[in-house]
Amino acid sequence: MSILIKLFITFFKIGLCTFGGGYAMLPMIRQEVLSNGWMIEDELIDFLAISESTPGPFAVNISTYVGSKAYGLSGAFIATIGVVLPSFIIILIITKLFLNFSKSKTVTNMMSGLKPAVVGMIMVATCSVSYTVLFKDSMGFNSSFISSILLFVVAIYLISYQKWHPVKIIIFSAIIGMILGSLGIISI
Repeated sequence: MSILIKLFITFFKIGLCTFGGGYAMLPMIRQEVLSNGWMIEDELIDFLAISESTPGPFAVNISTYVGSKAYGLSGAFIATIGVVLPSFIIILIITKLFLNFSKSKTVTNMMSGLKPAVVGMIMVATCSVSYTVLFKDSMGFNSSFISSILLFVVAIYLISYQKWHPVKIIIFSAIIGMILGSLGIISI
């Protein structure tokens, strides 16, 4: 099977089988990307950071980056179409049927039942990425771990109590990360 077909099928499956947006897709993206050898764990973590900090939907960004890494511009296009197409088709169908079923107790209950599953998927993604980033080289408290925890606490404080806009937090974190990286406190 050609790599373009495999990219399309893989990202179509990811787009079709996950609910809750890009973060809920992350465990499946991680498994598929690593098992197909399109990236190694460290590259994927870097691409996750880039995908989160660039404009646009996370799922589109990450699929574009993975496709590009796997097969250049054609791969980027095919992977992006693959991840977006299921949502597009589903939204078209839901739009057609919504007026008939919007008041249905069954539909309301099904949508309520999806919420905990989405939260669980996001938690799995958070734990797996956190483990890789914080404990990649050692199982102890190293300077990268301590710096990451401190930056996390500062970011929560700035968002919660100082009411900083998330864009300011991203810029602040990038600057602090570059400074700490150039000083050798945080290593990639």
